[in-house]
Amino acid sequence: MNRIHRHIFANVVLTCGASVGMFAFVLMLGSALKDLLGHVLAGQLAPGIVLRLVGLTIPVVVSYALPMGMLSGILLVLGRMSSDREVTALRASGLSVAWLSAPILFFGLLGTVLSVLVNFEFMPRAKVAYERELAEAVQQNPLSFITPRTFIRDFPGLVIYAGEKNGNQLKDFWLWELDASGRVKHFARAEAGRVEFDSPNNRLVLTLFNARGEPRNAKDPENYSVLQGTSTAQQATFDLPLGRLTGAATVNVKQSWLTFNQLLAKWRELRQPDPKLTAEERDRQRMRIQVIIHEKFATAFSVLSFALIAVPLGIKISRKETSANLGIGLGLAMAYYFATIVVSWFDNATALRPDLLMWVPNLGFQALGFWMFHQVDRGKA
Repeated sequence: MNRIHRHIFANVVLTCGASVGMFAFVLMLGSALKDLLGHVLAGQLAPGIVLRLVGLTIPVVVSYALPMGMLSGILLVLGRMSSDREVTALRASGLSVAWLSAPILFFGLLGTVLSVLVNFEFMPRAKVAYERELAEAVQQNPLSFITPRTFIRDFPGLVIYAGEKNGNQLKDFWLWELDASGRVKHFARAEAGRVEFDSPNNRLVLTLFNARGEPRNAKDPENYSVLQGTSTAQQATFDLPLGRLTGAATVNVKQSWLTFNQLLAKWRELRQPDPKLTAEERDRQRMRIQVIIHEKFATAFSVLSFALIAVPLGIKISRKETSANLGIGLGLAMAYYFATIVVSWFDNATALRPDLLMWVPNLGFQALGFWMFHQVDRGKA
């Protein structure tokens, strides 16, 4: 690798690394806000656990950030070089676009290999570890679901409110029981209460003291002219299931979270006759695994596809502006992922070979990249 290649390679590595880091940070922040913010505000996750969970999202977001970062980074480097007439000077010296792009395409191949490793090894393991640690962390602090001075609507068919909470002791407790239409069919209020965690059944057991209840008309609960009277009880007990909030005790691992060896083992297992499954169902499940494998490989090879299209495009647009180049890169990446989503709509159409259809966006981008290479090399930039 001569001095010019080393110069281009170093610039592309640094810029692509920064672009991947930026996209990964944005995706990681969005994932943390979506999955962790509610648990953090409820006091269910300690700061150390939050940092570890955020760290486990890195391989997941990198699988998406790597292709976008590669595209944006190459556009930034070549856009600046073209704007400063560096590309023009090099081509005037008799160097072809293919020769100039050799270190970039080599870096694209390295990025593709890294993306394959991330998609089939690092991302699946990190995703499973993330889901398990999140479920365990939430289940270790189940009493935090009762937050004082807050209307809590997390439990199906109930709205609850506690004026004060000291450990598992509650004061000024209110409970509204709702029907299927969301109307109050029973109301209860207690001076004090106690909440305990029933670990074997994954539920909270709520015990109210000196409770007063007001049942409503079951057919027309909003008709206050027909009152059912009031009831009092020195002690009343309610069960608050946590299954929907904490998840199951064991994480249900999706097929997309399996490593390559696990996917291959599952695929081979489905090739054997199974009395519980029909041949048609086995073919359908085997095709789903093939789709996942091809999708992961296609996503990895999109790094090289984006590099192919970014080289002539970066030379052609001749922009120094970072925001403009990042915008173009993001737009192309979104177009690629939208095409991937469209192809995924045919997952259940086994006859159309949806596993092979996963390569259509890649092939389209590569064909466009080679055509643009040809146009730029002929001097039509």
